Amino acid sequence: MKEKKLLTTKNVVLMGMFGALAGVLMIFEIPLPFLAPSFYGLDISEVPILVGTFALGPLAGAVMEVVKILVKLVLKPTSTGFVGEFANLTFSCVMVIPAGFIYKFNRTRKGALLGLTAGSVLFTAVAIVGNALVMLPFYSNFMPLDTILAAGAAINPAVGSVWTFVFFCVGPFNVVKSVIVSVLTVLIYKRVSVLIHGMDLHRGSSCDMITRR
Repeated sequence: MKEKKLLTTKNVVLMGMFGALAGVLMIFEIPLPFLAPSFYGLDISEVPILVGTFALGPLAGAVMEVVKILVKLVLKPTSTGFVGEFANLTFSCVMVIPAGFIYKFNRTRKGALLGLTAGSVLFTAVAIVGNALVMLPFYSNFMPLDTILAAGAAINPAVGSVWTFVFFCVGPFNVVKSVIVSVLTVLIYKRVSVLIHGMDLHRGSSCDMITRR
């Protein structure tokens, strides 16, 4: 799929569908109390975004991320003055866009796995730095920083500062999230791509690139 053909009717419909589904999934979070304090919740909203990105390209991935945030705000208004939503948009794009670019130029199973791996590494790194420099200082306006660090220390005694918190809590949390999202994306795209090709989105292309070995 060439980016210049992004705004066809079918592509716009698909971007809306994937983005809306991601917005709904973003609301449902599961805490991982063995890795990070309960105010960190794992969601799988990036799965439909990545599926759509592999099908339509990295630019579509960025568009779907924006749709996701807008749908989430309609369903559940911000409680962070939009800071949380902006951070989610930024962190997610760091994963989705590189993964989409790599897969765009290597449309094989290996390319998909390489893209997901690169995206996951970047996502985790940016989440660590972003939490240390932006998110934790912001949330300390609502919850004392000592309380946040104490919650992390209760899980991992090595936590004693902002940077040890992000390395020992935020980092592992996002690694687990990235792995779960990546595995689900590979499994689901195999099936969804059949429907996408059935809609004639990829005229003249072969079916289901991600399953090619």
